[in-house]
Amino acid sequence: MPRRPRRPCGVTGCPKLAVEGGMYCKEHASKVQRTYDRFKRAPDHDKRYGRAWKKIRAQYVLRHPLCEMCLKEGRLTPVEEVHHILPVSRGGDNSESNLMSLCQSCHTKIHHEIGDRQR
Repeated sequence: MPRRPRRPCGVTGCPKLAVEGGMYCKEHASKVQRTYDRFKRAPDHDKRYGRAWKKIRAQYVLRHPLCEMCLKEGRLTPVEEVHHILPVSRGGDNSESNLMSLCQSCHTKIHHEIGDRQR
């Protein structure tokens, strides 16, 4: 089967082609990732969430593919986030009883109500 043609790099003005399956060339992909890690993630994110969390999250999403809050309101919305009811930073764990599948909108609402995130 033929491969899909590579796309141009997602950075405006960059003449290079994006890496296969990606949005940016090699040079810009690393810069974008560093910026994301620096401004969007907590510095201790990888200490709390590692490879084990990714497996637990994937298994939970398979068992709960729809947003649990939207489902209660009669809407069928695919899951985008797996939320810890009691956060790991406050002593929560990764047990199924402490997890909840949510869409991005519901996840943001919960964190605004808790008050642990701005905007």
